[in-house]
Formats: sequence, C-alpha cells, structure tokens
Amino acid sequence: MKFSFARLFAVLAKEFIQMRRDRITFGMMIGLPIAQLLLFGYIINSDARHLPTLIELNDSGPLVRSIISGMQISEYFDIQGTAAGVDSGEQALRDGSASFVVVFPRDFERDIVRGLKPTLLVTADASDPSAVGGAVGALNGIVSRAMAEIFSGPLARLAPSPPPFEVAVHKLYNPEGSTSTNIVPGLLAIILSMTLVMMTAVAIVKETERGTMEMLIATPVRPLEVMLGKIVPYVFVGYVQTVVFLLAGLTLFGVPFEGSWWAFFVGFNLFIVVNLALGFLISAAARSQMQAMQLSMFTILPSVLLSGFLFPFAAMPGWAQIIGSAVPATHFLRVVRTVMLKGGDIGDVAGEMWALVAILIVISVVAMLRYRQTLD
Repeated sequence: MKFSFARLFAVLAKEFIQMRRDRITFGMMIGLPIAQLLLFGYIINSDARHLPTLIELNDSGPLVRSIISGMQISEYFDIQGTAAGVDSGEQALRDGSASFVVVFPRDFERDIVRGLKPTLLVTADASDPSAVGGAVGALNGIVSRAMAEIFSGPLARLAPSPPPFEVAVHKLYNPEGSTSTNIVPGLLAIILSMTLVMMTAVAIVKETERGTMEMLIATPVRPLEVMLGKIVPYVFVGYVQTVVFLLAGLTLFGVPFEGSWWAFFVGFNLFIVVNLALGFLISAAARSQMQAMQLSMFTILPSVLLSGFLFPFAAMPGWAQIIGSAVPATHFLRVVRTVMLKGGDIGDVAGEMWALVAILIVISVVAMLRYRQTLD
C-alpha cells in the first residue's frame, strides 16, 4: 500500500481533536512552560533584598542616623522598628519576623570621639545563609559611606582608616553557613509534597478506572467519609517518611534539633493532612492516572521555587510572595527550620500552623464539592 498523505492528515486531525478535548493535558503543555518561564525568570534571585530589620537604639547621634539611613537606601534592609532589648531581638529572629537586629551601644558616638573604638553589633538569622550573605557584605560599604558623610570638618581626623569603630556580625542558628543545615530540613517539606500528593491522587483515580469507585458511589457513604477513608492510610506513610528523614538528618548530616518535639509533631501532621487533601482534590479533577500524575507534578514546581526552599523567600517579588504564601510547603518549611534550627516552640510557629489550617479548610471544601459533582 502506498503512502497516503490523506490518511496521514486524517490521523493528524484526529490527534489534534483528541488533544483539544483532553483539556488537562493541553493545559499542562501550554501552562507548564509559561509557568516555568515566569517562575525561573522572576523568582530565581539569590541576592535577597528588603530583609526585615530591627534596630536596638541606645544612641541616636548624627552618625547613628546616617548609618540607619544608609541601610534603608541600600534596599538590603527593611527597617521594621526598634527592639526593646536583647530578649525582644532574639524572639524576633526566632519567629522569623526579623532577619537582622542591629545594636547601637550606649554612648556610641562619644566613644568614637574618645578613640575607644566601640562595636556595632549586627545579629543575623543565618539559618538561610544565602538570604543574609549579600546584606552582611553590603553593610561595610554602608558604614563607610556614612562615615564619609559625617566625619568632616572637626571630625575629619577620624575619617582615615582604620575605622573608629568595629562592625561585629553574630550569625545565629547556622554560624558555619553549612548548606546541609539549611537544605536538609527543607527537604522534608518537598519530599512529603512530592510523594503524598501523587500517591493519594493516583490511588483514587486508579479505583475510578477499575470501576471500584462506582461501588463506593452506590453505597450510602458520604463524600467526607470517603475522603477520610482514602487519605488516612497514607498518613502512616508520611509518618514513616518523616521518621526516616529525621534519623538521616540527625545522624548522617548532623542537622541539629533544638526546639520543641511537640511543635514539630503538630506541624508535620497538619502538613501531611494538607497534602493528602490536595491529592484527593487532584483525583477529583483528573480522569486518568496520567492526568493525576501530571497535575501532581504541577504542584511540585511552586513547592520548590515559591516556598523559600532553594531561593530566599525575601528575594522574590511581592506578587510571588503572595502566591508562595498560599503554598503549604512555605509554611511547613518555616515550621521545620524554626523548630529544628532556632529552638522554636509551639508559640513561635503558631502563625504558620494557622495558615496550614486555613489552606486545609479551603482544599477540603473544594475537594468535597468537586467530589459531589462527580457523583452527579
């Protein structure tokens, strides 16, 4: 039989029609490259700017005001206010409301004039080394410019090097700047997101393809009961993954666990349930196992790029931070790092847990509504 262009075009037309009808796959083919372009183009930025900063102000002379002004102009520091003392500053660093606390000691400028060379203390949250590295490096330049503006006239004799005061940077939670200390805790959020969402979605869609879901539909089982019955077994899978992760992190990589085990326990249980509910939602939207896997993979990209796992959250543009705040991994990653690295307790991560609860409610309601539609 000779090659026929007519038959070829018929097959091509059939494939394009099928592609158009398979809206989920078609949307993945078009939407995923666009999403990757936008995310990689706008979000990948290791030079974090506008980091929240508190000032412990024990002296308010001209030089102090000039340094603070230079910090604001530099765009590395976003002055949020003042710290009432050491305890207040440490609490802000622990709960993540501040990345830096800059302490100007009492009689700072007077000691400079007397040649006593006082110390300007900068305490940094180094749990994510890439987030604070650029700002710490820029601080010396900021101080030098402030000195050039202030040390003129009668104070010109103080301008030459060495500087009349020292800048001491105290890095908390990861003083060595170890990459594994930062990455390994975040891996738990990514691993749970990748496996639990996909396993739940594929398992439920598999029943639909095999026809066993019709048997459930024929029974008086309610949507919430089906949802809970399908996701609870995978909670134990999440437990196993978490235990393996903790053992490996503590023994192989030397990642510390400084905080409350109870806070960690509540946080990872919430995150497990959120991911399983998301998998249930995906299963209600997908018509085949392939579509379920595609949609599951589509949720992984935001979890990796928008959560602060690989790139500093503060370095992302504002619109990306808004989207990232709706990603469950963002909040769980903060819970893990705060508890494991910063010694946080349940109060330090309460805000992130409430965010996970809100996301869980939204996903659960949408999933149950979508599941009822499938019953019709």
